[in-house]
Amino acid sequence: MKNAQQDLQRYQVLIEQEAVPRQQLDAQAATVQQLQAALQSDQGQIDSARLNLAYARITSPLTGRIGLRLVDPGNYVQTSDQSGLAVITQRQPIAVVFTIPQDQLPRVLQQLDGNHRLDVDAYDRDLKTKLGSGTLSAVDSQIDPATGTIKLKATFPNQNEALYPNQFVNARLLVQTIRHAILVPAAAVQRGPQNTFVYVVNSGGTVESRDVIVSMTENDESVIARGLSPGEVVVTDGVDRLQPGARVAVRAAGTQGQKGSR
Repeated sequence: MKNAQQDLQRYQVLIEQEAVPRQQLDAQAATVQQLQAALQSDQGQIDSARLNLAYARITSPLTGRIGLRLVDPGNYVQTSDQSGLAVITQRQPIAVVFTIPQDQLPRVLQQLDGNHRLDVDAYDRDLKTKLGSGTLSAVDSQIDPATGTIKLKATFPNQNEALYPNQFVNARLLVQTIRHAILVPAAAVQRGPQNTFVYVVNSGGTVESRDVIVSMTENDESVIARGLSPGEVVVTDGVDRLQPGARVAVRAAGTQGQKGSR
């Protein structure tokens, strides 16, 4: 083609000098175009071969861990098979789906409406080892009427890959931080038919029944909204044998025969 292009340039100079007929110039121009088309056709065949090679290599659209292969050499496969060759699961980031009671949903939505970031911690089955920290990313659109709960989803960076797909974890959602709260052991809170109360130890060593309002209870501690002052001593052991005015002996926590604790 390069040789034909050079001949075309020569004919273009000679045609100005009327040394060659125009028909010869037109024929040379057609030859150049024919050779250019042949090169384009060859390039198309090369691109087609490269495409066929690309089809022989499968590239994952995401970064993750590939599972056990689902097809072995010699297996019969069809284009309609739904299982594929293997399953790749994304692990960074990873999502954790958990549920909360529907009664707690208004508090969560109130924080989300205020554009507050809600932190979520994931623990193992025994609630002893923290596996990672993330943030709440989505709330389901409806409550499950069978369980009275709603699903929430949190996103975890999972840099240490401690969270594994389909792993059972316990999620703890931090909705609100209550400052200057009065905490008592949950065992100290007694519930009667009409009120909730605790036995408070007076300075003389006697107890009195005090009505309290419990705002929330988590694990082994209760938050007292009203009814107690900081530093008061409440009874946590042997409350079934007490009545107002009874005398008790206050012992340090962990002492055998403990009758009360702060």
